[in-house]
Amino acid sequence: MTTFVDRVELHVAAGSGGHGCASVHREKFKPLGGPDGGNGGHGGDVILVVDQDVTTLLDYHHTPHRKATNGQPGAGANRSGKDGQDLVLPVPDGTVVLDKAGNVLADLVGQGTTYVAAEGGRGGLGNASLASARRKAPGFALLGVPGGGGDIVLELKTVADVALVGYPSAGKSSLISVLSAAKPKIADYPFTTLIPNLGVVTAGSVVYTIADVPGLIPGASQGRGLGLEFLRHVERCSVLLHVLDTATLESDRDPVTDLDVIEAELALYGGLEDRPRMVVLNKVDIPDGKDLADMIRPELEKRGYHVFEASAVDRTGLKELSFGLAEAVAKARADKPQEEATRIVIRPKAVDDAGFTVALEEDGIYRVRGEKPERWVRQTDFSNDEAVGYLADRLSRLGVEDKLMKAGARSGDGVAIGAEDNAVVFDWEPTMMAGAEMLGRRGEDHRLEAPRPASQRRRDRDAERDDVQKEYDEFDPF
Repeated sequence: MTTFVDRVELHVAAGSGGHGCASVHREKFKPLGGPDGGNGGHGGDVILVVDQDVTTLLDYHHTPHRKATNGQPGAGANRSGKDGQDLVLPVPDGTVVLDKAGNVLADLVGQGTTYVAAEGGRGGLGNASLASARRKAPGFALLGVPGGGGDIVLELKTVADVALVGYPSAGKSSLISVLSAAKPKIADYPFTTLIPNLGVVTAGSVVYTIADVPGLIPGASQGRGLGLEFLRHVERCSVLLHVLDTATLESDRDPVTDLDVIEAELALYGGLEDRPRMVVLNKVDIPDGKDLADMIRPELEKRGYHVFEASAVDRTGLKELSFGLAEAVAKARADKPQEEATRIVIRPKAVDDAGFTVALEEDGIYRVRGEKPERWVRQTDFSNDEAVGYLADRLSRLGVEDKLMKAGARSGDGVAIGAEDNAVVFDWEPTMMAGAEMLGRRGEDHRLEAPRPASQRRRDRDAERDDVQKEYDEFDPF
């Protein structure tokens, strides 16, 4: 049964925003109370967060579909809907987030690092929030925006200071078991190690992590023997330790050839040229292994490698090896560029940036693309004429009408707002920008402007008194 998964395809969906409410306040002896529809709640986000206690992507392998909760719709009496709850997905340290095309979206390293994989939809405004001096009683509300989502790929790249690389059965698992407290599966057949094993080593004042990467074979850089999955875990390691088997029973192999083959695969994989290399000649407890180690050690040192001899059985040379690795790790940490504090870069929009574009497509349709127009279309209830008129006013104020005219659009031309798979298409009429005048003063209740009886009587009396006073002034001969 699979217990370690380092690559999964995840289907995430954020919560949709709740719809706004169109409501009018009603109370006994208080007619015409005005709009009191509440706003819809925002949808929940899908957030990836690094958790040190998580070491595998196994949970997402079994349940790849994840969705945050939706926002609740608004209600009357100015009651806003409840926001949807964010869905927090813990991932291992060293997880890379990619899209389906293989583009890197985020590189999650370090406890608590977060990435919003899908953003929740905005809640729609209720008619109480849409009321204004011109639109005193809107008879409509805005719809909630659907939540974002899509397919993403999670890849785990092991984060360790030292990576043990070599052929299968070279003794990497045995070394990590005696250098640290790790307990990997050990046996005398190839490909015993199928997953990376991590261990912590303490050498003096230096504490570092060491990874036992599954064995590599010729063609690993092209994916042979799951080589790409194994090589992925070498990328983040600071030091590479070649484990060479000096007691191999295969007649067509020798430690130097094994080293050359592994180096060739690392070079083909790419990106590892700057990593310091060290070599450990393993299994020197066997007489033939010790003799072979003495023979090839000068050749390896001539190539510039720092060479160690070790045995996991009788623990020969383990102290020298652990302190040698500690020295290399300390140097790599010292040479690492110091991380700068995160800088906030402000990029103001250009003066002539309207926030949307208008383009004439091959089929003769003018397509409008932009964050605001597309969101406004999704928030519009097209079964409500007043809501459609409100959308027309918003588009006109944004300048969509002017750009359509400049682009050559004429009455009756097709206009699409949004992406091809989710667009609103209509026949454009230039008079649309006068929609407010055509429909009258939308959202106004003329009863709200009708004078109250008592106030009217008082004004009538004042007007009658003014007329009498005016006649008296004209009659007065003095």
